Amino acid sequence: MAVLGVLICEILELEFAYLLAKDPEIDLVTMLEDRYSLGMIEALESHNLAPRRIPILRGFSPNQPDRLEVLVRVLELALHNRKRFLQEGLTKAAKEMGRYVDAIVLGYGLCGNALQKPEELLVDAGVPIFIPMDQDHPVDDCVGLIIGGRECYYKEQCRVAGTFFMIPGWTRHWKELFKKEYGSFDIEFARRIFGMSNYERSLLIPNPTLPADEMRQNIEEFNQLFGFRTELQQGSLDMLKRTWETAKQYLQENVEVI
Repeated sequence: MAVLGVLICEILELEFAYLLAKDPEIDLVTMLEDRYSLGMIEALESHNLAPRRIPILRGFSPNQPDRLEVLVRVLELALHNRKRFLQEGLTKAAKEMGRYVDAIVLGYGLCGNALQKPEELLVDAGVPIFIPMDQDHPVDDCVGLIIGGRECYYKEQCRVAGTFFMIPGWTRHWKELFKKEYGSFDIEFARRIFGMSNYERSLLIPNPTLPADEMRQNIEEFNQLFGFRTELQQGSLDMLKRTWETAKQYLQENVEVI
């Protein structure tokens, strides 16, 4: 039996739903059901994968003793606001999940260097931690993961310094940036900041999880609010897939599975 744990931010719910739905080796996906996981549950079901839902982690038990299972928890977007919040939230979640899984895949990057040394930060999980890698270092963040790494990220910043990067999840959740319980600033303050920083475009980074046309529709109001134009740069799930396969390879070599 092997159980692969997944801890992700809401922003990557579509990418992980797509990844799990396309993996024929997975026998069952179990989701910790709360308000943060609803988007990923809906995405899984759109791929004809109905996850088992549990209200608390203590309610989890493996279903098949000789197949690969996945246990997923989606963490709130608000953890990005402060480095300490993200570190504390992930440390607690990983420790709780580590009791039920054989390894954990993170749907995070460095995120402002909050996860510079994830294996040390999350040591209390008691299981191996796999974070998406960009060559010899963790990806910078969710945008870096989807755009293809630091080099591609930097190239677009050099082209237009005033760029707001929009991967699929951000096009779905951007309004939460300005909610009192999530964001650290309101729309008027954002206008001033974007104006002083000469922001001028939204760069859409589509991947197979969401069509570019739907992403455009999702950010029409955003662009109107801030006077941005839309440009497009194709994204990829390659870095995420490599991380996933690395974690599964670990399980194959160290745990009786599949």
